[in-house]
Amino acid sequence: MADTDATPMGESDFTADSNTHVAAPLKGSTTDTKQAIKDGATKYTAQAADKARSFADDGKARAGTALDQIAQLLTDAAGQVDEKLGAQYGTYARSAADSVSGFADQVKAKDMDELIDDARELVRKSPAIAVGAAAAVGFVIARLVQSGVDANPKG
Repeated sequence: MADTDATPMGESDFTADSNTHVAAPLKGSTTDTKQAIKDGATKYTAQAADKARSFADDGKARAGTALDQIAQLLTDAAGQVDEKLGAQYGTYARSAADSVSGFADQVKAKDMDELIDDARELVRKSPAIAVGAAAAVGFVIARLVQSGVDANPKG
């Protein structure tokens, strides 16, 4: 039988201790059991890491698509901004759309480890900018969602 097979312990796996009269497992079977538990834990850890990476890659793809959609919304809105506020502000909207589109391309081009390293580096170098950027992105997304709700009247 292989060393990694788990089998129930029988009487032959115990030896009597003459001082305490308590049976103790043989050293070999304890080592085998510990190794089997370690191997199982390693296997499940690897499976969990693979599943997490799969979810992260899926989230990255969705984020890239969402950023592309935001860039398209900004581009579409630039024409309306030109009409209502003037060409200068429309140019700002187009510039923002280009920036978001470029960021989307960067997100799509990098793997998860690179994105995590970039985020850590940004927070490490300038935490205030990281918090401010997160707040600004949250505000922009909230405004976009709100404008979408306002544009679809209940009927």
